[in-house]
Amino acid sequence: MRPEILHTFPTYSAARFRADVFAGVTVAMVALPLSLAIAIASGATPAVGLVTAVVAGFLISALGGSKVQIGGPTGAFIVVVAGVITAHGYDGLVTATFLAGLILLTAGLLRAGNLIEFVPEAVVNGFTIGIALIIATSQLKDLLGLAADHVPADFLGKIPVLWGARATLNPSALAVGLATMVLIVLLRRLFPRWPGLIFAVGLTSGAAAALHLPVETIASRFGALPDHLPAPHLPDLSPARLAELIPSALVIAFLAGVESLLSAIVADRLHDSTHRPNAELLAQGWANLASSLFGGLPATGAIARTATSIRAGAETPVAGIVHALTLLLCVYVAAPLAGHLALPALAGVLMITAWNMSEPHHWPHYLRLRPADKVLLVLTMLLTLLVDLTVAIGVGVALGLAIRMRRRNVPPAEWETPDR
Repeated sequence: MRPEILHTFPTYSAARFRADVFAGVTVAMVALPLSLAIAIASGATPAVGLVTAVVAGFLISALGGSKVQIGGPTGAFIVVVAGVITAHGYDGLVTATFLAGLILLTAGLLRAGNLIEFVPEAVVNGFTIGIALIIATSQLKDLLGLAADHVPADFLGKIPVLWGARATLNPSALAVGLATMVLIVLLRRLFPRWPGLIFAVGLTSGAAAALHLPVETIASRFGALPDHLPAPHLPDLSPARLAELIPSALVIAFLAGVESLLSAIVADRLHDSTHRPNAELLAQGWANLASSLFGGLPATGAIARTATSIRAGAETPVAGIVHALTLLLCVYVAAPLAGHLALPALAGVLMITAWNMSEPHHWPHYLRLRPADKVLLVLTMLLTLLVDLTVAIGVGVALGLAIRMRRRNVPPAEWETPDR
């Protein structure tokens, strides 16, 4: 369960360092707007997104079992985080993240990393599509510039509120959001190695400021971003608070573990390497503990950022460390500039993120699944949308394991009439 970085140093070279630095800086420019947007969509302040990306991103790379994993706040957590903040407040989220870190550390020590193979793929795909739909609808208010005072977090409650505010649509906000989305797609196709997210958001936000368009920015809604990291402190760990937040912590830990290990598997395929799953779980545990101490969000391995880093030439975990240090430099140097980013532009980033999360290129494959797998996927998606992620994951995993056992032709138990 040794960190991958310890296996890297004996053969490290100047050429690999140059490749890692370029990849780390590149993926940092992608992570900057994403971290801000994910924090805002989660119901937190944008600053905590950067704190999470710096603190957790550093530890996930320094202590993890993958050669090229990039960590930080991810879109998959938006639904969970928003729900915990709504029910327990932000301090409750911090405590739940601390608990989740302890759970992940325990899972790593118990060598539970290999259990990822028992989570049905249909369940993962179902709740991922459900989360993508929730993220997309959560961004409609800022993308359209709607004047809605309070938009409920739940999917069904959100739709009528947004529809009721349709008369307040802001054409300028919509133009900025759509232009950002178009630019992201074009830059990815024309210049795939460039950090297209930061270019797109910077260009459209700059155009909105130059043209004096009536659109909200990070600074106009949240105030100036801090130019330093907060001092670490322990969250509320009173017995009553811990008992109240254990269910949320279990969901955070499960989602962090599953997404991180899935991201590591994707990284292995792209980079032709092999990760250490238990070391990865331990790194996720330490990262979430540290993030909570700094008041940050839950963190996990980020599939899109990991793929970006690999495409940019990442060779070792040093790329992830450079990514975190570059973001830290942005906190100290570029915080005032980041405050001018337009919220419709960040909403456009998350709309693209939601589309990519849903993996539309896999939809034809889903239609060819066995009937039981189709039902499992759709059921998990609907439970994610209409109930909550906890129920969706619990029901989906239980049904998936039952389907797997049935397919293995497990003989029925031999029952005898009990003597009562």
